[in-house]
Amino acid sequence: MRIVSLVPHATELLFALGLDGEIVAVTHECDHPAGALSKPRITRDVLPGGLSAAEIDEAVRQRTLRGEAIYELDRDALAALEPDLIVTQALCPVCAVSYEEVAEIAQALPSRPRVIALDPKTVGETFADARTLAEATGRGEQAGELLRRTAARIDRIALAVGQAAPARPRVAALEWLDPVYVAGHWTPQLIEMAGGDDVLGLPGQPSVTVPWEAVRAARPEIVVVMPCGYDAPRAQAEAMAHSGALAGLNAGRVVAVNASAYFSRPGPRLVDGLELLAHILHPESVPDPPAGAQALTLRVRD
Repeated sequence: MRIVSLVPHATELLFALGLDGEIVAVTHECDHPAGALSKPRITRDVLPGGLSAAEIDEAVRQRTLRGEAIYELDRDALAALEPDLIVTQALCPVCAVSYEEVAEIAQALPSRPRVIALDPKTVGETFADARTLAEATGRGEQAGELLRRTAARIDRIALAVGQAAPARPRVAALEWLDPVYVAGHWTPQLIEMAGGDDVLGLPGQPSVTVPWEAVRAARPEIVVVMPCGYDAPRAQAEAMAHSGALAGLNAGRVVAVNASAYFSRPGPRLVDGLELLAHILHPESVPDPPAGAQALTLRVRD
């Protein structure tokens, strides 16, 4: 089978199912696992480099209004690859080439590939995606083992943070800072599973913009800065650029994390995100973050 992945979390899931040898192309943002870096890339970012957070938000808004994504697909390269399966998503209108465009292109290809869109909104739906891809590729056994390992890790965190009850800190997860976006979809669930109370986000619902005053009114004890698509150092830099606003929240801690790896992508590493959150919220019960993960505590000021 010849597989093209048009979304990073699908690439990670395909690798986790042992399908790396059948992946013939990925997106320009597919950077995990290491083997994905050697795969041909058939998309590119159409936004210019060097934009500020506010400029990125405005550019994304304008392209969304026009029904355009922030990625461009190399149609000729896709046709030359003769794929049997294309995996994409329709959840975020700007985070990948649009599903409608991919489906239209696929119908015109001689190989007539099947197109699967993975659009999880909850932690449970990410499990269902593993089964969906397993059914399409004959990897049921691998999916079963992946889900068993993930469930065992979730159970260990539940046991660890359960011992810290009833101490459940009030948490605000911020997916963008200019303007402020409150993280939604699976993130509020992860916070709850990690032993916290999300004071702003709604499970299964999209992220939403709110004023800084609304974040302050929610009285978070811990603020997790997780700008969509950014690693921990970039998240830290964004937080420091808004240190005055963050200090005005009067939270006990402000922490920057790698959203690109552990929160923005609803793939196999969401469980790492859960473990990282549990470490942030209950370090006495979960003293170590998952391997390679960072929780950068910030000293913000007015």
